[in-house]
Amino acid sequence: MADDMPTALDLPMVDPLPAGTQKYFDVCQAKLGMIPNVLRAHAFDVDKLNAFTAVYNDLMLADSALSKLEREMIAVVVSSVNKCYYCLVAHGAAVRALSGDPMLGEQLVMNYRVAKLDARQRAMLDFAHKLTIASATVEEPDRQVLRDTGFSDRDIWDIANVTGFFNMTNRVASGTDMRPNDEYHAQAR
Repeated sequence: MADDMPTALDLPMVDPLPAGTQKYFDVCQAKLGMIPNVLRAHAFDVDKLNAFTAVYNDLMLADSALSKLEREMIAVVVSSVNKCYYCLVAHGAAVRALSGDPMLGEQLVMNYRVAKLDARQRAMLDFAHKLTIASATVEEPDRQVLRDTGFSDRDIWDIANVTGFFNMTNRVASGTDMRPNDEYHAQAR
């Protein structure tokens, strides 16, 4: 794979990008110091890029009782089960940055059960893990555990949706050999 290709697939970005897309990429560059390869990978089709970013932004950035850190923790645990290189690197960096704890990101990557989590976080990650490895086995008692640790039914909806999104994106990233930007490896260490 060429170093400048975000995936093993030869799907070049639309050139020139529409003004709105270019502005979004410019904001990413200014804020993050890079354009994440997941965005570059989707930019062969602006409609697909817009659909991806709309769902991502809604699940990961919109108002929720789940903190940004908790949503990133779910992303890492799901990606750990699925062994998704792209998401483990990118979202592991986000966990390190948001938590201020470089060990937490690594613990979640390897085995979230070794991390010092409160009961609420542990229940959330146990649910995301089970939903990832055996979704058909999730039953009402699993949701009740979440309620018992303080999650509302709306929160359970958000946990399930973040979990589902990363199960989907992990498969796309693995299937296309999507590679994380080199910059992620050094962040928040």
